[in-house]
Amino acid sequence: MSLRFLAVAALLAVAQATASAQPIVIKYSHVVADQTPKGQAALKFKELAEKKFPGKVEVQVFPNSQLFGDGKEMEALLLGDVQIIAPSLAKFGKYTPKLQVFDLPFLFDDIAAVDRFQASPTGQALLNSMTKKGIKGLGYLHNGMKQLSANKPLHLPEDAKGLKFRIQSSDVLEAQFKAVGANPQKLAFAEVYQALQTGVVDGTENPWSNTYSKKFYEVQKFIMDSEHGVLDYMVITNNKWWEGLPADIRKGLAEAMTESIAYGNKVAFIEAANYRQKVIEAKKAEVLPMTKEEIKQWRAAMQPVWKKFEPEIGKDIIAAALKANNP
Repeated sequence: MSLRFLAVAALLAVAQATASAQPIVIKYSHVVADQTPKGQAALKFKELAEKKFPGKVEVQVFPNSQLFGDGKEMEALLLGDVQIIAPSLAKFGKYTPKLQVFDLPFLFDDIAAVDRFQASPTGQALLNSMTKKGIKGLGYLHNGMKQLSANKPLHLPEDAKGLKFRIQSSDVLEAQFKAVGANPQKLAFAEVYQALQTGVVDGTENPWSNTYSKKFYEVQKFIMDSEHGVLDYMVITNNKWWEGLPADIRKGLAEAMTESIAYGNKVAFIEAANYRQKVIEAKKAEVLPMTKEEIKQWRAAMQPVWKKFEPEIGKDIIAAALKANNP
């Protein structure tokens, strides 16, 4: 065997060893700040993943749309430009209609019921409902339950009749307000404060974090403790990339993700309570409770909405969600 051949072989061996020593780089991109529950969960995932696989895995977190904004992050994931993102559940309509279950109004009693449904076999199966489209769900991340607000109390469904409500672009949310004789208006989130201030719309629905941070409580007289819907995210990855990982890495990353989501959800729960209290202390909007009887009437008014979207979502999925209300 020639010396030249041995030298080439040695160089190849060194090159392969160097290549195998390169860490797996995971870009985790999201559109909010580091201090939000989503931001905290992303940083916790980085900490846990790199602790599990020192030198083997490097997680790069990009908050505040540094890499991609809301409109481009899904495309970037499918192209392999990022490995993990966490869009709102409302963003998955074109990939699967099943996730519209989370938009259905007055379906879940509270965030604990949402947790139980998401952890159930049905909820977990929804994480894999988009694999044929190239998307793998890794878990659910909370933002919080939504509250109804307006310039008059909304104790009963008829109280909303004739009022104009700002909504996200969602067929379910549009049907929700039409079911009680209200007028849904699709508006960009950035326009909501001014629209409420000038009377372009009379009310809205938001979790406490949005209500406080965007100061909607300054331009609404009443906020109901309605907890009528959930505003959550799904942490997702590129299915092909995920399946191509070494089995031990994939298993460890899944464990890190589960732990980081539990951490983020705890932050979200505490944050919601804190923001609610801050709204009360500001004394600009009155926070009103909803009795069980009032919620029962709202839920009855929303039954046609559930029925309308049942063929798209699946009767079994809606039934599983309702079952989560009774542990």
